[in-house]
Amino acid sequence: MIRVTALTGSKHDPSSRFRIRQFVYPLAERDIAVAEYWPLISRYKIEPLPWLVAAMRVPGLLGARYSDVTWLGRELISGRFSLEPWAGKKRVFDVDDAIWAPYESDFSVGIVKHCAGVIAGNHFLAEHYQAVGVKVWLVPTAVDTSIWKPATARPNRPWTIGWSGSWANLEYLLQIERPLGYFLKNYPDSRLLVVCDRQPSFAWLPSDRWRFARWSAPDEARLVAEMDVGLMSLEDSEAARGKCGFKMLSYMATGLPVVVSPVGVNREIMDRGEVGLTAVTDDDWFQALEYLYQHRDEGAQMGAAGRRVVEEYYSVKCVAPKLADIFREVAAN
Repeated sequence: MIRVTALTGSKHDPSSRFRIRQFVYPLAERDIAVAEYWPLISRYKIEPLPWLVAAMRVPGLLGARYSDVTWLGRELISGRFSLEPWAGKKRVFDVDDAIWAPYESDFSVGIVKHCAGVIAGNHFLAEHYQAVGVKVWLVPTAVDTSIWKPATARPNRPWTIGWSGSWANLEYLLQIERPLGYFLKNYPDSRLLVVCDRQPSFAWLPSDRWRFARWSAPDEARLVAEMDVGLMSLEDSEAARGKCGFKMLSYMATGLPVVVSPVGVNREIMDRGEVGLTAVTDDDWFQALEYLYQHRDEGAQMGAAGRRVVEEYYSVKCVAPKLADIFREVAAN
C-alpha cells in the first residue's frame, strides 16, 4: 500500500474536489491510500494573512512526514513559495490553472524545483513547467460520470441556457451579456440559468428572463441537468489558456451541447468530436444559441457525442489509472 498525503486548498474549491478528492476511493482500489488535509478557512479568503494559513497547514505537514508521497494541490500559501520543501520526503505538484498569472513573477518555479514532478491539467501548463526543466505528467481534469449524467426526464419548461461556475469567473459570463440579452428578447420561451456561489448583476438582461441558483455541492449536477445548452466563455489570455475545461466537461457529461470560446483546452476538447459550437464575437454567440434552439435534435446528438467523449477521455474511470501509475513511479524512485 502506497501512502499519499494530499494538501489541498479548501473544502469546496474546484481544484481540490475534482483534481484530488474525487480520486480518493478509486486510488484506494489500486492500493494507494490518500489522506487529505485542507485549511479550515480557504487559503484564498485569507491570502493577506499568510501566517494564519501557515498555522493551519501544520497538521498536513505533520501527516506528510509519514507518507510515501505528498500530493500538493497547488501552492500551500496563496501566491507564495513557502512550506513546500518541508511537506514530506517526495512531492508532486498538481496544477490546473495558470496560477502565476496574477503575480509579477512565477512563484511556483521555486515549488516545482523541490518536487519529483508536476501533474499538469493541460498542454499549456505542461509546456510551461517543462520549460523550467522538471518532469511533467499530463493528466486532464476529470468528471465522475456516475454523478454528472443526463436527466432521465425533461419536464415542460422554458428552453434553458446554462452557466455554472464560481464568482471569480463571472466576468467571462458578463462579457457575453449583450448577445444573451438579444437572444432572450427574440425567443421569449427561453431563459438563462446561472449556478454560482454569488449572484451576478446584469445590466442588459430583464430580471424575469434569468434565474439564479446558489451553488452547493449536493445540487450542482442536478442543476446542470436542468439546462438545454451549456456556456463557457473565455477571453484569449494567459490565465484563460491555463484553465482545464471542467465547466465544459460537466455540461458534456450531462449530455448537453456546448457553446464555448475556442481558447486553450476548450479547443482541444472540441477536436474530440461534434460536441457543440464555438463563438468569438457577439454575433457568433447569438447565432450559435439560435442554431441550437432551432435544431434541437442536432443539439441532442451533440450532447450524446459529448457524453461519449467524456467517458472515453475525461472520466474518473479513465484518469484514475494514470494517477496511480504516477504515485507508484514517484514512490519507487
